Amino acid sequence: MTASDARTNLVVRAHSPLRRLILGAGLIIVGALAMYIVYELGRYNAGYDRLAVAQQRTELTVSIERLEKENRTLRTQLAELDTIRIGRAREQAEVARSIGDLQAQVARQAQELAFYRGIVAQGAAAIGVKIQQVRISPGAHSGAFVLHLAMVRSVRPDTVASGVMGITVDGVATDGKTVTVDLAALTDGKQREIPFNFRYFQNLDEQIALPQGFRPEHVAFELRSSRKDVAPATQTFPWDLDAA
Repeated sequence: MTASDARTNLVVRAHSPLRRLILGAGLIIVGALAMYIVYELGRYNAGYDRLAVAQQRTELTVSIERLEKENRTLRTQLAELDTIRIGRAREQAEVARSIGDLQAQVARQAQELAFYRGIVAQGAAAIGVKIQQVRISPGAHSGAFVLHLAMVRSVRPDTVASGVMGITVDGVATDGKTVTVDLAALTDGKQREIPFNFRYFQNLDEQIALPQGFRPEHVAFELRSSRKDVAPATQTFPWDLDAA
């Protein structure tokens, strides 16, 4: 064989790694896709429906949102009901306390009214003068008080009523004994009786000072007419300090 014949039979092939890379990637993708298809086919054969599950998940999400909304509404209503219940309980307690105070006040006033009627019936009609109202207010310094008296005629005022009035205060001393303090002791000896002279009514303001440690309970007024044939009349009032 000659040299020219040897050069004629030589075959040269080009090397192409890119083609093999693409081919390998394609095989991997096809394999993965085949595995996924087999996986989905297995789930389908086992009774798993992807669309039904998605639909069920959507329905459950909607149901959860609806229940959460209802829960918020119920919580708001519960808070409102608690507020109303607490308010009603406070109102009922306040009304019960007010009713108790009013009942106690009515009972106390009924007792005082019966007491005053008995006292007035004893002598006020005979003298023709009575004390209609008594108010007690604090004075300028400790232990000082002002008696605000409203005197009226208890009978037809045909003539002028004149006379004098004595004042005594009953109470408890520091040693626990019951003590009666007269007007002279209440005014530091300045007055022993208070004169009055009117036809229809008369208002008097008398300043008094109680002994130290003395706790007053009642204040009594003795009305003595200037006429010798008329017996004195006595009226007693509880010691109620005017809060105003």
